[in-house]
Parts: sequence; structure tokens; C-alpha cells
Amino acid sequence: MNPLLGVVYHWLGGLASGSFYVPYKGVKKWSWEVYWLVGGFFSWIICPWFLASWLTNDVVGVLKQQSATTLWWTYFFGAMWGFGGLTFGLTMRYLGMSLGMGVALGYCAAFGTLVPPMFPGFFPKGAVIETIRQIAATTPGQVTLAGVAVCLLGIGIAALAGLTKEREMPAEEKLKAIAEFSFTKGILVATFSGIMSACFAFAITWGAPIKDASIHAGTSEIWSGLPRYIVIMLGGFTTNFVWCVLLYIKNKTGYQFISPTLRPLAPMREGETISEKAIEHVPGGNTSNYDNRVPILRNYLFSALAGITWYFQFFFYAMGEVKMGKYNFSSWTLHMASIIIFSTIWGWIFHEWKGASKKAHGLIAAGIATLVLSTVVIGYGALLKSGQTLGEVIKMIFN
Repeated sequence: MNPLLGVVYHWLGGLASGSFYVPYKGVKKWSWEVYWLVGGFFSWIICPWFLASWLTNDVVGVLKQQSATTLWWTYFFGAMWGFGGLTFGLTMRYLGMSLGMGVALGYCAAFGTLVPPMFPGFFPKGAVIETIRQIAATTPGQVTLAGVAVCLLGIGIAALAGLTKEREMPAEEKLKAIAEFSFTKGILVATFSGIMSACFAFAITWGAPIKDASIHAGTSEIWSGLPRYIVIMLGGFTTNFVWCVLLYIKNKTGYQFISPTLRPLAPMREGETISEKAIEHVPGGNTSNYDNRVPILRNYLFSALAGITWYFQFFFYAMGEVKMGKYNFSSWTLHMASIIIFSTIWGWIFHEWKGASKKAHGLIAAGIATLVLSTVVIGYGALLKSGQTLGEVIKMIFN
């Protein structure tokens, strides 16, 4: 147990998650359903199998020895999380990176952190290390729960900042940064996405026997959580694959995977114009005769980079969870907080807050500061539980 190192790992995971959507901005003239599934194939299939096979022992044997119940519920909650991941991309389209992640991950943090210790009987025996009552009965546990509460407060402040920005910014400014900005539609999608995304935390808990079996097979504890991602993300892939195929049929966009050009729309009327930005990610994937050439290799590379970056959030999550010891339930909160911090930074870089008032800027700064404070409080609670001093933990990190 090394909680300080655990916080560092969770921050690295948050950096990966908060940054994964950035490469998608380099994708041009592909429909959302095309680049989303290309990136997802790397996230949900290639990376889980490759890294688990490389860093753990007998990954196939570990999965074969699992009960049908363990595999089913791990897969099922992975599929339910898939609905959250599916609509998460829509959240980014309607609200932008900073506000979209702030709202969606607020719900995700609350449900994913608190449900397992509150309802331990629903999960495999031994998967939930301590119940919410046991956690709250000790001083370290109370400090950690206080950190979770501070995190939720920070998420609320960040969402309020986004609402303030939406009310105050001129419509043209919002559309400059976020082409399809829609606060009402975005909030509804973000709420659904956040609640369903919390199912990943439930899948991780149900996958605890897979992690234990990997340890028994001789895998180092730090990598032992990787095999369960194969099952979880297969569930997520199933949901996203089915939805994207339906969109290919509806929008007739499946040809884009191999076509160097887009199919043209009907001829433009006299005086009608279209901008390059407007055809970057056109719904349905078609364009006018303005310029229908597609940078297909570039699109594959950027989509692959986005997918690989996304996966590394859980690569580091697995490592951080191990280091948090008995307070690994707080790992989900740390993960969500760090994602919001880094996604907000990207939002600033991409001028999503340009034109917002001083009040909105002040609120988002306060929200980020509160989230940073929450990670410190949670880390301190886990440190108290470990019985180690801060100096001892730092020495362990560098030794």
C-alpha cells in the first residue's frame, strides 16, 4: 500500500482520459460513428489483449477458470458502461470537453464510488473490502469520505461554471468553440452518460476474482487488474459496435472506412456556401462539392491515437487501485476528479471558455481548486490508514 503513489497513478490515468478526445479533433470529413468505432477498436480490443498478454501470466488460462457468473456480470456491466461511453462522445459534441466531462463525470463519480461499499452484498464475496459503515467508523475512513464529498462539491462547482458560461456567452462565441453546442440536449445526454458510465466501476468490482486468479498465476499485483479489462471492454465494444452499425445503415456511412472521398450531396444552390469547419464531422458524413477528399490515413492514425490514449486511463487506474489498499473504493473518485481537471485545461487551450465572464472563470477555477484539494484529502485518508508517514511513502516511491 502506497497511497501517494496511488494518487500519482490516478492522476496519470486522468491525464490520459482527459486528453483522449484531443486527437479526434484532427479527424477530418469522417462521420462520428466511423472515427468512434476505429478508435474504440484500439481501446476495447487491441490494447486490453496486448497489454494483458504482455504483462500478466497465462491470461487465457486465468479467464477460462472463471465462473459463468463472474464472466457474465463483468461483461454485462461492461456493456452497460458501453451505453455511457457511447453517449459520452455525444456529450463532448454538445457541451465541449470542459463542461461535458464535468457534468457526466459528476454522476459517474457519485454512483461509481459509493454504490459498491453501500451495497456490498450485490458483488462477489470479498470484492468489496469494507462497507460504508466500516469505512465511516474510523478516522482514516472519515477523512477519505470527506475527500469524496469535497470532490463531488468540486464537480458541482465546475458544472455551475459551465451553466454560467452558457447563459452569458453570445451564441456565436459558443458555436465557434463547439460547433454543435446545445446545453439542454447536452445536459440530458451527459446525465444518462454519467450514470451508465459508473457501471465500469461495478464491472471492475465484479471482475475481482479475475484479478485474484491472475495473482495466483504468478502475475505481479501491480498488473493483476489488466485481464479483467478484456471482459469489461468486450462488453463496451458490443454496445458501441451495434450502435455504430445501425448508424452506418441509417446514414449510409460505412463506405467511409475505405473511401478516399465523400459522396456529394445535392448540388448547392446559387449563393450557398459551406465552410471547411462545417464538413469536418458532418452528420451522415456527406459533403457538398466544395472539397470531398478525405485524409484517410491521417484519420486512422488520429483515431488510433485517441483510442490508445483512452485505454491508458485504466492501465494507470489498475496500478493506482492496488496502491490505495483498503481504500481502493476512493480510486473511482480520484480518477473522475483528475479527468475533470485535465479536460478543463484542454477546454481552456481550445478556447471553450473564451468570451465567458469573470464570474464563470472564477467558478471554474474554484471548481478545479476544489477537485485538487479532494485528491489531497483522499490521499491523506489512505495514508492514515496505511500507518505510514509521508516521508516513508516518498522514500518508497523513489526507492
